[in-house]
Amino acid sequence: MKELDVVKLTCSYKGLQAGTLGTIVLKYDESHFEVEFFDNDDETIGVYTTPLEVLASINDSERNV
Repeated sequence: MKELDVVKLTCSYKGLQAGTLGTIVLKYDESHFEVEFFDNDDETIGVYTTPLEVLASINDSERNV
């Protein structure tokens, strides 16, 4: 994963539900990222340091669901 990749949560994390989408805004290392999470209206929910084990990459078709 790299900066500006769109990702989703694979499980609940910091009060966010599994499946919540976000964009990686900073890659700290291979296992930790700063992610801006957003809702279905593309409004920012919050920005969190997030471990790799709770993130999954998504493709463009998943993004538009």
